[in-house]
Amino acid sequence: MKNQHVRQLLELSLATLFISTSGVLGRFIAMPPPVTVWWRAALAMVILYGYCKYKKIDLRINSRKDTSNFILSSLLLGAHWVTYFYALKLSNVALGVLSLYTFPIITALLEPLFAKTRLNPVHILLGSLVLLGIYILVPELNFENTHVKGILIGLLSALFYALRTLIIKRHTQNYNGTMLMLYQLVIVSIILAPFLFFMDMSSIQTQFPYVILLALLTTAIGHTLFIRSLKYFSASTACIISSMQPIYAIILAYFFLREIPTWNTFFGGLLILTTVIVESVRSKKNVQ
Repeated sequence: MKNQHVRQLLELSLATLFISTSGVLGRFIAMPPPVTVWWRAALAMVILYGYCKYKKIDLRINSRKDTSNFILSSLLLGAHWVTYFYALKLSNVALGVLSLYTFPIITALLEPLFAKTRLNPVHILLGSLVLLGIYILVPELNFENTHVKGILIGLLSALFYALRTLIIKRHTQNYNGTMLMLYQLVIVSIILAPFLFFMDMSSIQTQFPYVILLALLTTAIGHTLFIRSLKYFSASTACIISSMQPIYAIILAYFFLREIPTWNTFFGGLLILTTVIVESVRSKKNVQ
């Protein structure tokens, strides 16, 4: 049981590392966010479809109700990705990623409504620490400030992500995680396809290598592993543990974009890291 928990925790940590590359790639790719997200979803869809065929994963959906939930969660995922990339364009990787990471407290608050469980006071405390970390990062509350706009859009993206996670978690016991991610990518690709006709995508030739990385590492591998982790962890636990993502993203941004974090960023990151360590220990005890 201990070894199984460690493996599941490592898979979730690996998913977090891969997903964290979205900050650098999202800010670096010079295309409108809806176009970037379409390429991201479409390419990852092809990759995952090939994987499903190779592994002979069952792609059948059991009921119309499940289909409706797949569509709704996919719309929320697409909205999360687009708003997140806009947040990155308006601010920087550190602020964009860290503002997104209010979603653990949003998930903790909403999960009792979806899973019919009691609200865990510890999750509220840990989520509040993440929220405090975000507060430390916020510059003066001026809505003309692009950083403030980026943070607000990041908060909206966090809401979309929390709702999507809670909806898709309902199906992790009955469906393969790769299959769930594949259907979400199909739907996101269809919904965003019209944007290709009136938004500029002329730079795709020069941006294609980075889009491939976004599709493969961040989406096909990272998000699939994250969905798989929801089979073993509660949505709140998975979201809080994955709060390591901002730390990874800030480090990657420093090396690849030369974005130097401020002391406020370090303090906020320390609070987030604290919640990850505490929840990792707590989740292990719960499994035992």
